[in-house]
Amino acid sequence: MSLLTLADSTTMQTGIAAAILIMALLAGLAVVVFIIAAVFSIIGSPVDGSMKVVWLIFVIIAPLIGAVLWFLVGRGQGYRYR
Repeated sequence: MSLLTLADSTTMQTGIAAAILIMALLAGLAVVVFIIAAVFSIIGSPVDGSMKVVWLIFVIIAPLIGAVLWFLVGRGQGYRYR
């Protein structure tokens, strides 16, 4: 095995690791933005005040699941009772 082959292999592994790290950071940032959007959506929704508090607590305790459930289930409830 030549020195050039070893250098190329190491460079490729480093590049793959860097790409995975960048993708993980972007995915994490997307999740944080999604959770923040859910919080602002809950605050600005026409849902009753006590239900807003319940949804906010749920999003704080279980951020990703709470945000997903808010957009799938909770948000529709407020607009249904308008």
